[in-house]
Amino acid sequence: MTRSLRFLYIFLFLGILLALGLWSLRSFIGFSTSKETTVLDGHWTKAVETHYDDAFPIKRLGTNLWAALDYKVFNEGRPGVILGKDQWLYTDEEFDAVANGEQNEADNLAIIEGVRDTLKKQGTQLVLAIVPAKTRLYPEHVGDTKPAALHTDLYQQFHAQVSQAGIVAPDLLAPLQSAKDKGQVFLRTDTHWTPMGAEVVAQQLGEVIAKQTPLSGDPQTFVTEATSSAPYKGDLTNFLPLDPLFSNLLPKPDELQQRSTNPAQAESEGDDALFADNSVAVGLVGTSYSANPNWNFAGALKQALHSDVVNYAEDGHGPILPMLKYLQTDAFKSSPPQVLIWEFPERYLPAHNDLTEFDPQWIAELKKARDPQQNLAQNANDSNSESPSRAQN
Repeated sequence: MTRSLRFLYIFLFLGILLALGLWSLRSFIGFSTSKETTVLDGHWTKAVETHYDDAFPIKRLGTNLWAALDYKVFNEGRPGVILGKDQWLYTDEEFDAVANGEQNEADNLAIIEGVRDTLKKQGTQLVLAIVPAKTRLYPEHVGDTKPAALHTDLYQQFHAQVSQAGIVAPDLLAPLQSAKDKGQVFLRTDTHWTPMGAEVVAQQLGEVIAKQTPLSGDPQTFVTEATSSAPYKGDLTNFLPLDPLFSNLLPKPDELQQRSTNPAQAESEGDDALFADNSVAVGLVGTSYSANPNWNFAGALKQALHSDVVNYAEDGHGPILPMLKYLQTDAFKSSPPQVLIWEFPERYLPAHNDLTEFDPQWIAELKKARDPQQNLAQNANDSNSESPSRAQN
């Protein structure tokens, strides 16, 4: 290559780079940041850099090309997703071995028992809704990658442990497996259940609560209405960054039929409302399985329980953090519910939780908390175990 051609090549490359950079500036039309983002602390500069980086065409091209190579050649996605068969996607949280999993399980079970006792002091009955893993419900679509040994009996072990602790936890796996013959209970390209799956779980919880801890007060009637089905791009496709160049390679979107649940009759308004009972019959705490309105889990619970349900679930924080936050709210302290349903996906039992935002002493006390009857039973067992040695002395 001659010197002239080298210069031409360099200038051509720089010209294309400059043109793409100027083209990317169009993305700043309408760009704004929050009032808390200021220039002095560097947050504004970081926001601008991130926005420009995301809008730069070469980055998008490179990202799409690399993702397409991983997807088609190596049958892989970005960390966060596992590719199954028949265009099924799974969260890698249901496959990976968890560091310090046994210790995390012990810590989380201690917190669950502490939550149970804290609720009991306020007169609230805990009902634990352990959500089976998608891999457990649809193992026939799992590909070559298999879940780690930790997940093999995790659901059964979780149930056995909370049963031993005397916590109400209905089996949700069997009814969901039975419902598969009638329709899809989990979304193919998403982490979560379908509205039908949420309804199956709600009905099972309703039956158990009616038998074991019936609600006081007059039953209410709720009606659920369904919209027409529409294509739905599941959250797991976010780990396949093929848009926009290779969007045709993405798995076919799910068909989602959203539902909404409302009282059968509007509540009467007027002077009687001033004397209405403001007590909470049922509370709901959990993850995006409960918080996301797409699945209508809270609505399905209302219909199954014939009672209003106050939803305290949060998206993106797992099951334990929303519960700890709820226990510190005025809503719980002033108006504790009769029953609190805690939606808890099984995969979170061995997961580590960052609890630094909470008082360490309170967390430690929560882990040590035990029901007085359990303490008496434990003391009795200890005494029985020590009696032979005492007799020998």
